[in-house]
This record gives sequence, structure tokens and C-alpha cells, in this order.
Amino acid sequence: MSFKIGIVGLPNVGKSTLFQAITKKQVEAENYPFCTISPNAGTVEVPDKRIEDLAKISKSKKTVFTTIEFVDIAGLVRGAHEGKGLGNKFLSHIREVDAIIEVLRDFEDKNIVHTEGEVNLKRDKDIIDMELIISDIQLIEKVFQKLEKEVRSGDKEIEKKFQALKKAKKVLEEENFLHNTSFTLEEGKFLEEFNFLTQKPVIYLKNINEKGSGKEDGYLLINAKLEAELASFSEKEADHYLRSFGIKESGLEKLVKESYRALDLISFFTSGEKETKAWTVEKGSSAPIAAGKIHSDFQRNFIRVEVVSWKDFIQFNGWSGAREVGKVKEKGRDYIVEDGDVLYFKVGK
Repeated sequence: MSFKIGIVGLPNVGKSTLFQAITKKQVEAENYPFCTISPNAGTVEVPDKRIEDLAKISKSKKTVFTTIEFVDIAGLVRGAHEGKGLGNKFLSHIREVDAIIEVLRDFEDKNIVHTEGEVNLKRDKDIIDMELIISDIQLIEKVFQKLEKEVRSGDKEIEKKFQALKKAKKVLEEENFLHNTSFTLEEGKFLEEFNFLTQKPVIYLKNINEKGSGKEDGYLLINAKLEAELASFSEKEADHYLRSFGIKESGLEKLVKESYRALDLISFFTSGEKETKAWTVEKGSSAPIAAGKIHSDFQRNFIRVEVVSWKDFIQFNGWSGAREVGKVKEKGRDYIVEDGDVLYFKVGK
């Protein structure tokens, strides 16, 4: 399962520096607006120490990590919905991602200009959020022009879609995101068709200049400059350097965890002598759906699945040891996969 995370923000807040740090790709990161014009994309392995531990137990010849794609999108400015800056081109790039990382500058540096004159995190957040909201309102108004004629035909499905959009427009006019609003399953299905910007989950990231990190008041704290410096280190050197400042996880690790949480995703594993591999599914997925991530035939011909937690798999030395102590359970079609499950699917022909 592949997914894209868009990195957005005002110009000169550290978006490209953050992108460079987490993808270890060299991109332009200069001190002027719209340095990033076309989106830069980088696919990285999702760090997960569990894979390496499972591979050691299974003596796997190969380890396969799941991946995540980060997209560095050009800086947004006030009035983007009116075409200012890169305008609608910028907004269209956001529509192509699954979730948004909104980078907000929370550091002073007289050598780095701020397009709004001074550093003010709340103002910057309000500018970006409002541009996304207005863009979605404009899209709804365009759709209304088409639907109003069709509604008169008496088509019940068109009427339901029209009402769902009216509800969405009211939410947006009250300056709320659609993602944070409850809709019925039917309404949600209608709205998905339009790929609204505010329907995507958002991770708010404070770019700080202190050596600390973590999360506060709904913000993820990351020092993008420090993370970029670490990009040239070996994994072992970077880990040692971070721990010397009391930082337990890299920026990539923190971002991946938040991205999974925002998108409601979990990981399960398959492990044997050939390979140990991580797979990504939506939380609440049944065993057949998880099987389908491996191959569509697995979902279609699913019979049952053997399940063991990754901790038990390691503690009891793999499949045979876990079976001997009763830690491996056989489950059917209604089993809901949990994060960290090691699975062995049994399928028919």
C-alpha cells in the first residue's frame, strides 16, 4: 500500500530543508520565495526495527520495508485562491496527496526573510488553513452550477449528493475543516468524489531551532536544520548524535508515526526464511483484506490465517516455538488484523 504525504507551508519556513532531511535527497533550499516550483518527490523506507528483529529469528535472506512518499510542494502565500504566488497550481498539487504536513516556522533568524514580515505561528497557520478552506468552497460552488440543473430532474442520488455538498459548504463557511466534521457514510462517499483539500488529515509541524523534539498542543516539533545535518551521517552516527541531545527518534520516525495515525494505518508482517516483509493496511481491516495486499488471489481464495504477535514470535524463536507454547492462533474471515501481527495465510486454488 503506497501513500503520499504533501509538505506545505508559507515560503521560507523550512519545507525543503525538512524534505531534504527525511528523504536524504539534495534539493534546492534557498532563501527566497518559490524556490520550489515543481513538487519534489522522494520515496523512503518506513523505519521499523521490528522487521530486523523478526528477520533475525527467521534467518531471512531478505528484508522488505514498506514505503512512504513525501512531496515537497511550493510555498503558499496569502491569496493563493485568487492566483497569487503559484495559486491554483499549488493547490492542485495538494489534491494529489493523501495527507498534509503543514510546516510552521517557530524560529527567529534575521538571515531568513519571512514573507509576512515577522514570525507568527498562529497567523501563518490561519493563512494556510483559510486558503485551503476557500479553495474547497470555490470548488463546491462550481459543482453547484452543474448539479442545480440535474437536481430538477428528480434524481434521488443527485439530490442526496447536492445536500451533502450543501452541508459541506456550511461547514467550510464556518471555517472548519471537512476532515474534522462528522458525515454519514453515504455523505462521505459523495464527498470523496471531489477530493477536497480540507478532507485530508493534517499534521501540524513546528519547525524549531532548539535541540529538543516531541509533541505539544497538537503540534509535532522538529528541528529541520538539525535533521538535515544528520542526513549525511550513517544511521549509527545519527542515532548516537540524536541521543546525545535526548532525542529518541529521528524526524522521519516521528513523521511516519504521525502519518500512520492521521491516515488510520497499521502494519502487519510476513516472516520466513525467504524474506521478512512489512505490509500496510487500514486499521480495522479483516484478514482477507490483509491477504489481498499480498496478492488479489489470496483475498479471493482465503481459507484461514495463522496469527502471532511480533513480540511472541521473537520471544519464542519463530513459528515453531510459538506454536509449541500455544501463541499461534488460527483465525477465519472475520479476524481483524492488529498492528504488529505476524501472519501466515492459508489459501485455496
